[in-house]
Amino acid sequence: MGDSGATGDDGTVIGLSERDRAILDLEQSTTGSPRQKEAVIRRDLGLSTARYQQLLNSLIDRPAALAYAPMLVGRLLRLRDARSLARTTRSFGPPTR
Repeated sequence: MGDSGATGDDGTVIGLSERDRAILDLEQSTTGSPRQKEAVIRRDLGLSTARYQQLLNSLIDRPAALAYAPMLVGRLLRLRDARSLARTTRSFGPPTR
């Protein structure tokens, strides 16, 4: 099973497990507070919030996830890149003049 992003005869994306699709669907549909989202993650997926974030972060790098939810994956990649850039440009010393 590869990450080709191809679709099978039933329209499902090849390369994504049911849990992978559930993670992407949950991320796309969650609009409540962070506490509500944490409760949904635990209840529906049986995952801790930290593990959910780890799985989501690795999932958005896969071509099959991009094929399944292109708008969501694109947005998450942009957010991750912006956070990474902010970390690398952060200065901890006194400002230079």
